[in-house]
Amino acid sequence: MAGLLSPLSVAGLTLRNRIVMPPMWSGQSAPDGAVTDAIVEYHRCRAAAGCGLVIVEHAFVHPRGRHTATQIGVHSDAMMPGLARLAAAIRAEGAVACLQISHAGARSTSSVAGATPLGPSAVRHAHMPADGETPVAMTPGQIAEVVAAFGASAVRARAAGFDAVEVHAAHGFLLSEFLSPLSNRREDAYGGSDENRRRLHLEVLAEVRTCLALPARPVAGDPAHRACASGGVTREFPVFVRLGMHDETPGGVDLDMSSAAADALVRGGADLIDVSGGLQGSRGAAQGPGYFVPYAEALKARVNVPVMVTGGIADPEFADRIVREGRADLVGIGRAMLNDAAWAGKAIARLGKE
Repeated sequence: MAGLLSPLSVAGLTLRNRIVMPPMWSGQSAPDGAVTDAIVEYHRCRAAAGCGLVIVEHAFVHPRGRHTATQIGVHSDAMMPGLARLAAAIRAEGAVACLQISHAGARSTSSVAGATPLGPSAVRHAHMPADGETPVAMTPGQIAEVVAAFGASAVRARAAGFDAVEVHAAHGFLLSEFLSPLSNRREDAYGGSDENRRRLHLEVLAEVRTCLALPARPVAGDPAHRACASGGVTREFPVFVRLGMHDETPGGVDLDMSSAAADALVRGGADLIDVSGGLQGSRGAAQGPGYFVPYAEALKARVNVPVMVTGGIADPEFADRIVREGRADLVGIGRAMLNDAAWAGKAIARLGKE
């Protein structure tokens, strides 16, 4: 039976084990969003400890979707040199390198993004800070612009040398806001029903996969190719989705709603679902080790792609049991790995002895 140290194949990638460094913001970017030497070393040393997969901290796909002034970007070709150094450093240590791509939506600020934050509706969701700004309801044109930005950013990630991308649809960021009835009050094709509220997820996923399949040299001036003008060779390229499974708030996203969204995403081509929190992130979840494991277990019984779980997991034996008991396929070690860059190596040594 597979355990934490067992290899895993995901959409053509082979991970040396199931230990994952999840996307943990380091707050060390250059002012323009470029990767710095500190960010390269932050990820490299954790890859060197023995992780099978490193998911790099969220990178904004559009200037108006930047979360903080110290968040890295993938919104421009100018970011490519730093991203390439980062991907190369992770891969040189034997880990698979994935870049998480995101749009902060209402969780941005005008001081960071240079304009009023965007959201599905002009309402502040229940878990925004008291001094947070009320977002502007996105127009259809702005939605289309964001969808195109995700596609172009995924192509940049691949061109920079990453092995996969992860679409951020959790933690109250833009896609999480669209899925939640608490923040999405739209009455058009992107609101009202559960199906409509997950429409943006599916459009982003479809755009990412379409852009990644474009030929290396798009036709100059062709509007259909413009957003993906950095396209690479046609080949399989894994696309993961980090999905907010529960808002932990009455009237918000619940397990049935998120599981239906996950089903639709898998049918749309998602290669892995990374289980996490909704509008509140982990704040409203049950306390104790592995607080998202029940959600991962429920989802794993429903979808036929690997399921990853993170959240309060620090003990190697517990992480190993999660995999051996079939509750998830991969385990992200967040705070414990943040506090100890060598966590993976110590866990491998400990479990290997056992």
